[in-house]
Amino acid sequence: MSAPGHALGGSLSRRPAQLALALVCACVLASVPFHAEAADPEPEVRALWVTRNALVSPESITAMVQSARAGLFNTLLVQVRARGDAYFNGGVEARATQLSRQHAAFDPLQTVLTAAHAAGLRVHAWVNVGLVASAADLPSEPTHVVYRHPEWLMVPRALARQMTLLDPRSRLYVDKLARWVRGQSTEVEGLYLSPIPAGAVDYAVEIISDLTARYAIDGVHLDYARYPNDDFDYSREALAAFAAEVIPTLPAADEVRLRRLASAQPLAYVDAFPDRWRDYRRERLTALVRRLGDAVRTRRPDALVTAAVHPDASDAATRRLQDWRAWLADGSVDVVCPMAYAADVPAFTALLASALAGAGERPLWAGIGAYRLTSKQTIESILAARRAGADGIVLFSYDSVAGGPKGADYLAQVGQAAFAR
Repeated sequence: MSAPGHALGGSLSRRPAQLALALVCACVLASVPFHAEAADPEPEVRALWVTRNALVSPESITAMVQSARAGLFNTLLVQVRARGDAYFNGGVEARATQLSRQHAAFDPLQTVLTAAHAAGLRVHAWVNVGLVASAADLPSEPTHVVYRHPEWLMVPRALARQMTLLDPRSRLYVDKLARWVRGQSTEVEGLYLSPIPAGAVDYAVEIISDLTARYAIDGVHLDYARYPNDDFDYSREALAAFAAEVIPTLPAADEVRLRRLASAQPLAYVDAFPDRWRDYRRERLTALVRRLGDAVRTRRPDALVTAAVHPDASDAATRRLQDWRAWLADGSVDVVCPMAYAADVPAFTALLASALAGAGERPLWAGIGAYRLTSKQTIESILAARRAGADGIVLFSYDSVAGGPKGADYLAQVGQAAFAR
């Protein structure tokens, strides 16, 4: 396991006053001149989330690396597994269909590594863990995991009884689940793999193990390591796994009663032990993250393991079953990146304060929603994060601010004002 402070930048200890300052720094930002503030040297992490759209050609990768370097960023989190696909060659999963027009020899991740390392930038492989497909546009590849292993897909409580009556190998199973998710598109991003079935866990570990064994990455960044919400996963395999966990602990009379009840009511065990069911699901996700972290360090001991998380640790653990405080505490991840995507600096400051409180003394890179901010607002957010004691910042995302309506010089403006000495 890499040391907690390895290549993280900034101080790993935070004075209580820094957390208090995070709540009020928005009030003093108005008096801060609009120019670069003195920053720590190289150790400060200045990162960009780079979505798959920037990895579709050698030209787009070259432009991205040049923009990042010109903006004085030093770290790239590049999305190499987006929807159960691969933006690198020879992996466990099929090559992304977005690369179909490129020569088969084109390897997006290796191209990024070559260019970025030559430019002095670190590269972390960004992997979507749970989210594997859009419900609105199901995968066309017949070997995609949603078709090979539909029994691993998370199911909402609302569909639990119906889905237990369907054969997961029937296309009707995936279609029914996708249709329901489409109706909840403002709340659920797509189809998720469950962290509960042993096969699904092994599959995720295999993907990470292969990736870290073959590429000289500086880290692995875990995203969507969560449940869509706490009404998932009521899939047949998850319910059966929980029952198998509970049954040995029951008195004989309760065991007989619940077995009889479960023959007609698939939710019998989870309804009988709701708190235990919530804890079980949360713990299974934590166990998955731990295994993924171990897989990275086994093959690339110096690589960092980072995770995108919801900023409020208590809310994340309750509503998303994402106990990222436990991940930091047991060393499963080295750094958390709270997605504090507020539209104004005071709201961002409040979200960041909550995340810093949850992280305690452990490293944190502040996730800034640059896609919804002007360059001045992004600069102010960077200054706020630095004042609050964050160990670095990550902008979401390169693709949303490079060129387009925000202007080609957005990143250069940010770098000059926030990072230049």
